Amino acid sequence: MTYAIQKTDAEWQALLRDKGAEPAAFQVTRHAATERPFTGKYERHWADGSYHCICCGARLFDSGTKFDAGCGWPSFSLALPGAIQEIEDRSHGMRRVETVCAQCGAHLGHVFPDGPAPTGLRYCMNSASLAFEPPAP
Repeated sequence: MTYAIQKTDAEWQALLRDKGAEPAAFQVTRHAATERPFTGKYERHWADGSYHCICCGARLFDSGTKFDAGCGWPSFSLALPGAIQEIEDRSHGMRRVETVCAQCGAHLGHVFPDGPAPTGLRYCMNSASLAFEPPAP
């Protein structure tokens, strides 16, 4: 797929290193790896603000849509309009819906139909794919 923001693996690695991203960020975002549950820095993070793609900075979720799903990964009930692209994922013998950043194609996690009302969705994200920004003063 083609995305508005494209870089080589070396460029993504350098960008993530310059941002001080955690070591797993490149494998998670560019090669669809998954961090271990209950280990991500945003799994129990409840501050007001917004969550952005660690790779390109695109705003993905508002903190008001974050909820404790008990699954071990940060979970959101609603993505910002146009921020996420959904792709069928049949890896590991499962049938899931992968979520990627609509701007740069970074792997974020998966979306499941077991979230709270009113959406019924659970965007289950890897902390390594996210950057948090507090609200502007």
